[in-house]
Amino acid sequence: MKKQTVITGLIVILSLMDISHVLAYTVTYKDKLGRVVTVDAPVKRAVILITYDLIPALDIWDDVAGINRWAYSHDDLFKATMPDAEKTIPSVGTGDNVNIEAILALKPDLIITWTYRPEIMRFMEQKGLKVIGVYPEGIEELYEVMRLHGRLFNREKRTEFVINKMEEIFRLIRQRVATIPEEKRKRCLWLGGKPTTVACGIGVTNDIFKMIGCINPAGDIQERNRDVSLERIITWSPDVIFIWGNAGYPIETVTKGSQWASVKAVRENRVYRAPEWSTWSPRLAPIALWMAMKTYPEYFKDVDFDGVVDRFYRNVFGVSYGEIDKIAQ
Repeated sequence: MKKQTVITGLIVILSLMDISHVLAYTVTYKDKLGRVVTVDAPVKRAVILITYDLIPALDIWDDVAGINRWAYSHDDLFKATMPDAEKTIPSVGTGDNVNIEAILALKPDLIITWTYRPEIMRFMEQKGLKVIGVYPEGIEELYEVMRLHGRLFNREKRTEFVINKMEEIFRLIRQRVATIPEEKRKRCLWLGGKPTTVACGIGVTNDIFKMIGCINPAGDIQERNRDVSLERIITWSPDVIFIWGNAGYPIETVTKGSQWASVKAVRENRVYRAPEWSTWSPRLAPIALWMAMKTYPEYFKDVDFDGVVDRFYRNVFGVSYGEIDKIAQ
């Protein structure tokens, strides 16, 4: 009887070893800077400095050792999905102001950051840290980054589910704007960190403009963003202006500024400050719907925005949109 027990025990141990072997794999990724990075996966101790909305979306809380402090100070989603996260997942600075000592103390398997400051990435590598840099410049690139997370954290099926939920909203938008005649297409401008910094022809924002049937006057500029003269914006005279939700100036800078008064969007009260949501997130889908409805309200008048977004939030983040909206206010 004892011999049988020992054999059974060995079988169980070998089975577990086999499962462990199956689950252990490597992920090789060519990042935005052209660096080829190979990572042992699934990752169990990640520091996430940029794509932190994917933590609740993919349910990888237990695999995150450190996070960008903006997730706690600027992200209403975190307050709703994991109100006590700050007690267990320390902040380690921001993507362009990293606390290297804090990161080293966490002994992470991987750091995921953005490529805005490549010198910071190089410095972290010199300290023996493994770093992947991302900078999605379109919706397809965002999906690629999301799928990377799926592979890194063994959440590939969940990632595809989230992408499908985003596509449901995108399909709704595309179906509505497909019926808009070319002569009725609006000229839309996105203002960034300064009132004269505009989103140009490269980037997620320009992809959204194309999706929602807008003409981006700055779309011919093959850059992500550029600071232009106010005179140029006046010449463009966009029909609709969107302001980045985290911009450090009030909407009145545009709507009440005497120099802006001749711009069509200002004259017709069509200047909107976007929600403080990252566009490198599954929340890009509700942002796109919000922008489409602001631009072409007559084509979306029967769409229940709160209802659509609430279903999206419940499916993707496990919380209601009402909870998030209440926290944001």
